Amino acid sequence: MKKLLMVVTGADSLTLADGSSHPTGFWAEEVVESVRVLREAGVEVTVATPGGVVPTVDKGSLDGRFDDVVATSEDLHAPAVLAEMKSSDFDAIYLPGGHGPMADLAFDATLGTLLAEFHDDGKLVAALCHGPAGLLGAVRADGTFVFAGKEMAVFSDEEERQGGLNVPYSVAGRLAELGARLTPGEPWSSTVVVDGRLVTGQNPQSTVATAERVASLLG
Repeated sequence: MKKLLMVVTGADSLTLADGSSHPTGFWAEEVVESVRVLREAGVEVTVATPGGVVPTVDKGSLDGRFDDVVATSEDLHAPAVLAEMKSSDFDAIYLPGGHGPMADLAFDATLGTLLAEFHDDGKLVAALCHGPAGLLGAVRADGTFVFAGKEMAVFSDEEERQGGLNVPYSVAGRLAELGARLTPGEPWSSTVVVDGRLVTGQNPQSTVATAERVASLLG
């Protein structure tokens, strides 16, 4: 059985560009549906958070479809500790979104090291929506970005504008500055980009397609 490490944000707020604090967390659909698709494909999923904190769901993502699953999920109520995870124990790593990753995963050195190890070992790396913010920390000691030159999708600046949240920085912009090649689809379209062993999805609408592509590549 293939094993996948899903790293979920532990943040419950994001400081906006104007200095105000906005409640956030993980996006329910991106975690719940990704786990469902992967497990139905026979992939063993381990959910981990920074410090092993119980992750906070972004209340904006609760629309009745996933409320019960989020409330009762053992994965979310007893996550593993990210710092205790070893890349050698897994075949893939997966970063779902919500705005939370912009607050913690983007600056997590432990995650950055893990991502480099997965990449260098030829293992699968996947990120969805704002999850690619977590890729920002994958910078080597010499200053080079692990995923420089890679084609990827991420929640687009246009979607951010339409969403109306005054975010502190552009995830797409920072990835591009580090050398990623962004290939945005139409706003709110299901868009998945595969570049070698890197799989990225643009938004919540891309959740199922992203997870299915990961499951397929894991075989």
